[in-house]
Parts: sequence; structure tokens; C-alpha cells
Amino acid sequence: MNAESINNFFLIGAFLTAVSVLLSSVSSRVGLPILLVFLCVGILAGEDGPGGIVFDNYSVAYLVSNLALAIILLDGGMRTRVSSFRVALWPALSLATFGVALTTIITGLLATWLFDLTLLQGMLVGAIVGSTDAAVVFSLLKGKSINERVGATLEIESGSNDPMAVFLTVTLIAVIANTNNDMSFSFMLTSFVKQFGIGGILGIGGGWVLWQLVNRSHLADGLYAILVLSGGLMIYAISSKLGGSGILSIYLVGLFLGNNATRGKHTILNILDGMTWMSQIGMFLVLGLLLTPSDLIDLALPALGLAFGMIFVARPISVWFSLIPFKSFKTRDRWFISWVGLRGAVPIILAVFPMMAGLPGAQLYFNLAFFVVLVSLLVQGTTLAKAAKLAKVELPIKPTPASRSGLEVYHKSDWELFVYHLSEHKWCIGEPLRRLEMPEGTRIAALFRDRVMLHPSGSTQLKAGDVLCVLAHEHDLDALGTLFSQPPEDKELPRFFGDFFIDANVLLSDFAPMYGIKLSSEFEHLSISELVSMQLGEKPVVGDQFEWESLHWVISEIRNGAPHKVGIRLPASE
Repeated sequence: MNAESINNFFLIGAFLTAVSVLLSSVSSRVGLPILLVFLCVGILAGEDGPGGIVFDNYSVAYLVSNLALAIILLDGGMRTRVSSFRVALWPALSLATFGVALTTIITGLLATWLFDLTLLQGMLVGAIVGSTDAAVVFSLLKGKSINERVGATLEIESGSNDPMAVFLTVTLIAVIANTNNDMSFSFMLTSFVKQFGIGGILGIGGGWVLWQLVNRSHLADGLYAILVLSGGLMIYAISSKLGGSGILSIYLVGLFLGNNATRGKHTILNILDGMTWMSQIGMFLVLGLLLTPSDLIDLALPALGLAFGMIFVARPISVWFSLIPFKSFKTRDRWFISWVGLRGAVPIILAVFPMMAGLPGAQLYFNLAFFVVLVSLLVQGTTLAKAAKLAKVELPIKPTPASRSGLEVYHKSDWELFVYHLSEHKWCIGEPLRRLEMPEGTRIAALFRDRVMLHPSGSTQLKAGDVLCVLAHEHDLDALGTLFSQPPEDKELPRFFGDFFIDANVLLSDFAPMYGIKLSSEFEHLSISELVSMQLGEKPVVGDQFEWESLHWVISEIRNGAPHKVGIRLPASE
């Protein structure tokens, strides 16, 4: 490659990246998933688009996509709270294993019929498109307030279901390529155990080693993120080399680092955020360039049948059967989880496997995977917000600070500085600082008025337009938001948490007389918290709701895994 070619590569790459970034702001206005925008930019720049770039290097696309996916999963793992595993781990694992296998079988049977394939070839198509995509799910759920049980299940599923899809894809390729068909059950079982076992052990063990290394190192701030990224990629590569799931390993590395006191965590997350966006742009641009839309015309009709069959038949059936043991999932939760079976880069990456293995008809697998991804992003991705409202899994968006930044007071510090802009509608306007019931352990670090920093005392009265800088921890965000943030207006979710709130420890016998409720002997000695457990099970989350004695009850606050506050909505007046 000469100097001119290198310069052209930089120019085209930078131009496409800049266009993708600029168009990202348009995607939210028109309701398109941002990753679909990146993919379309790549398609338009490709062979059939105005860009006319001919790109058919599947090895490079495979390399770029795997690297990008590893970075995305590392970042996603660091932002996933272990506390969400309390309500979502086992349902998510059921979806990630049994659910993927069931989706593969149903989709494979459909592909066999639609494209006149052998049963094994059809199952290979099902395996390639069988898993949901972490990059797409993380991207589309980011910034949305979804019921914790549902949102955490989707995120953990998408971060952990790739090993099953890889296992099925690799095994079926080996069976198809083996003309003697002497693949044994022990071979498949060994492959399955290695994918999950080695991937899980190296992810947790490697995460611990990397965590120790980061906390014992004294580096420039920006180098901690490089150390985490390089360490995570090393664990990913070692796991894959040993036959494990590198994808699962690097997700667990991020999960371990993100849920432990890690030196420079806020800087790491900020840098990884930029790297993740760059990875998503690069991955979907390359995959878009790889696609030749004219190749999809002949198979468009049956491929559309396959895509809709997976969306409306295979995914719902697999979700409903996978979640049978988990009674806490309501019907509307299951329908929403079924709808968020989003496909993205992973099926396209897996579709490269048959091409690299030299299987006959490999181009068909690739084109089908791409078609399914496009339909999934267009149909499911664009309707996600509407589906959340229809399924009633959407929660009111929590008030948040205008900005936040980490303060490394000591090397494992998790202190943050939250900045709040006070509006005229907040109750605290006109009140002296001493009257604010601040969460324990928090402090007002600075107060700005008319762009001038004041030296506040307990008698300083707050005014509209003041800017408060508060030193606190992440777990104080909800309480501080109630004090200082202006909740976003949401006309779609009026009275979501009810007309008033009551402590969950209050006895029903003390509450019932106020509303003319006559308690039977079964309920007269119960607290509201115990009533919630009877109605919702042992692991309620914020937003769970039920009807009892003509009142609508909504969990509004959880502390230490138990209901703390319950909202009550009175019957609508006739």
C-alpha cells in the first residue's frame, strides 16, 4: 500500500465516521436505531451505493467485528450492576441457553422449508441468527427507564447468549463438513462445556487478576483504560485459544471491574464510552460495506418470511418456554422480552464462519443473516419505545444531575461530584441550606449564583438558577434527584407511582380503616411489605404493581432487596 492509498483510506474512513456521527442526532428524531444509521452509511458507501467502494474481505470484517464486539461487551459489563443479578440471572441464563437452542430449532425448521435446505443446513441458519446482540440491546436500552427485572434480563441475556450461538454454529459446521457424519455426543458435550466453563472461569479469574493489577499500578490517568482494554482483550484471546467463549470472558471481566472499587474507574468508563461508540461505528460501517444489496433481491421474499417467522413465532415461543419456571414475569413482561429479540453484528459475524470453513452455499447463510438483521433493526428497533409503553414496563425517567464526574480522593475512591441546576419549581427555593434533609454522608461542595462562586453557610437561601455542586456517592442519586433535579416531563406516564406513598412496614390493620377496607383474618396481622410478597413473590422491583381491594399498588422504592415505599393509586372518580 503506497502513501496515496493510505491517505485515501484515512480520508474515506474519517469521512464515513464523521457522517455517521452527524447523522446520529437525526436517528432519534425519526425513530431509527442509531446502529441502523451506521449500517446504512456503510451500505450507501458500498458497491451498490453512491460511494461505489468494493469491499469483500471477510477476514478483515471478521477481525474488525470481533474486536469491536469485545470492546462493547467490556464496556457493557462494567456498566452492569451485580445487584440486577438478584432478579435476572437465572431467567437470563435460561434464555441464553435453552432459549437460543429453541430459537435455533424453530428458525432452522422454517429455513429448511423456505429455502429447500437439508435439515442440518437449516439448523445452521437457525444457529447463526439464534442469539440476540449485545451491542444493539445495550445501545437501544441505554438511557431508557425500564422495569429492572425486564431490563436486566435482556442485558444479561444479550451479554451471555453468544457462547450458545457460537457453540451451535461451530458444531453444526463441523458436522456438515464431516462427510462421515461420525460426530459423537461426547464431542458436542465437551464443546459446550468448554465454551461456558473456560469462558466463565477465565472471565472471573482474569477479571480478578486485572483488577489487582490496576489497583496496584501507579499510572497516568489515561493509561488505566488502556491497561483494562489490553488486559480484557488478552483474556478474550486466551479464552478463545483454549476453546472457551472469549465473548463471555470479556463480559465477565468488565462485570468484575465495574462492581468493585477500581482505581480510576470513572476515567476508564469515560474513555471506554468513546471507544465503544467508535467500535459500533466501525463495526457497522464495515459490515455495511461488506453487503451487496443486489444479492438480496432474489431471496427477499422467503428471507422476509424467515425474519418475520423468527420475530413473531420462534422468539416468542422460546421466551415463553424459557421463562415458565419464573412466575415473577407477568404476561406483558414476556411479550416485551419477546419483542426485544434484536439481532445485530453477532449473526453477521457468525455467518462468516461457514465462508471461512469453505462450506458450499456459505454465501446464502451470510445474505440471510444480513437480511434478518436489517429486518430486526427496522421492525423491532424502531418500535422499541412504543412496545415498552404498550407492555407497561417503562418507568418514569429518574431526575438526574446536569453533569457528574468522578473524584479520586484515594485510589479506590467512589466519590463523585454531581452538578444540579435549580429551577423555580423546586420546593427548596427560598429555603436555607440548613433545612435541607441531605442524604447521610453527602456535602454541598460549592454554590454558584450568576456565574459567581459563593461561600455558602447554613443560613444561605437557595434561589432559582443556582448551581449546586454536591459531593456524594452513586447510591445517593435518587435522594439527591428528589431534592434538586427537575423530573423530565412525561405526559405518557401520569400518576405512575400513585397518588400518595406509604411505608412498606405499615400494618394493614392500621391502613385499612382509612379506606373502608374490611380485612379477613388472613390479612389483619400482615404488613404492606408482606402483602406485596404475597402478590408479587419474593423479588419485587420498582414499578411492579397489582390490584387489591379496589386500590392500585405500585412499588416505588426498594432497599436491600425489599420494598421500602409503596405508591397507592385511588380508583378513578366516576
